[in-house]
Amino acid sequence: MTTAPRTASRRRLLVSTGEPSGDLYAGELVRHLRESVPELSVFGLGGDRLAAQGSTLVAHVRELAVVGLVEVVRHLRRLRAVFHEVLAEVDREPPALAVLVDYAGFNLRLARALHRRGVPVVYYVSPQLWAWRRGRMRSVRAYVSHMLVIFPFEEPFYREAGVRATFVGHPLVELVRPAPDPRAFLASHGLDPARPVVAVLPGSRRQEIAYNLPPIAGALRLLLQQRPQLQAALAVAPGIDRALFDESLGALPITRITGATHALMSAATAGIVASGTATVEAALLELPSVVVYRLSPLSYALGRPFVHVPHYAMANLIAERRVLVELIQGDFRPDTVALEVGRLLDDPEHRASIKDGLAEVRRRLGGPGASARAAEVVRSFLPR
Repeated sequence: MTTAPRTASRRRLLVSTGEPSGDLYAGELVRHLRESVPELSVFGLGGDRLAAQGSTLVAHVRELAVVGLVEVVRHLRRLRAVFHEVLAEVDREPPALAVLVDYAGFNLRLARALHRRGVPVVYYVSPQLWAWRRGRMRSVRAYVSHMLVIFPFEEPFYREAGVRATFVGHPLVELVRPAPDPRAFLASHGLDPARPVVAVLPGSRRQEIAYNLPPIAGALRLLLQQRPQLQAALAVAPGIDRALFDESLGALPITRITGATHALMSAATAGIVASGTATVEAALLELPSVVVYRLSPLSYALGRPFVHVPHYAMANLIAERRVLVELIQGDFRPDTVALEVGRLLDDPEHRASIKDGLAEVRRRLGGPGASARAAEVVRSFLPR
């Protein structure tokens, strides 16, 4: 049954994202939109970045970022409540447009509900239908007016499926900032610039950290036993309780750095990076890394048959070859991580070859201005 829409507010915009990376992209998008539509009224789901642009949050990404099929089931009650809270606000004062950012499980369902209410939808940061759950393409065709994609291979993928799509480039190209002086950055955090540094990025969500950090900690213990001169630095995502790291790390000598992830990655010798947006950041900063990831055994077993890509790391998918070593699920063990990181530390030619591959990934991601280009498309859907 289709809900009869009320008159939409001409300058009201719904933005919905449920992950930290999506909040970053959404915040930049709204910032650019306000340059030409300063009176824009924005509400929806996001985090600190979206709120900083004057958006009213129905719920924060801290409540919404859930990884794994089993984990999503455990949080269904809260996710359902948020879903209905968003629709209640839509019904109270309908927006002229909705921009849905990533977060496919929630946002594609929201797209259907918005379509029934007569609210057009622009989708920014594609659901990874090319990787798994391609049956969702039917929903995209039916409910999404325009797909804004950030990887070059996605535009032909959607256009061949009959979906209007535009490659705008990756927003991180202009958002990733290396340390102006890497040696000074390391020294300011008590690290010796003359000794090798391994940057550790275990993820930005509690569940990712809980699954990824214990084997990473085990790998660091092995590496430090073999190389006493080695230093390790942990990138702590904003908003994450530092106590979450204590149980896995114990007395392990590792420097914790908050709010300077890109600077750390640009200054480090090698990285241990959780699969996801961080592998794109590693490519943009040309950090030789080992990509790791672990889910609950049940979530992995349920999801694995639906995955249709040769690589997990986005950097490898963009390069169309294995640039970074991937250690996923059962292959992700302290000994395997220590072995591969050791190769990065000990073999300058191997490190240089990986840097060359990452430089190619960077070139394929397009030039600066992705957020502005995305905002231009979104602006074209707003009433004049």
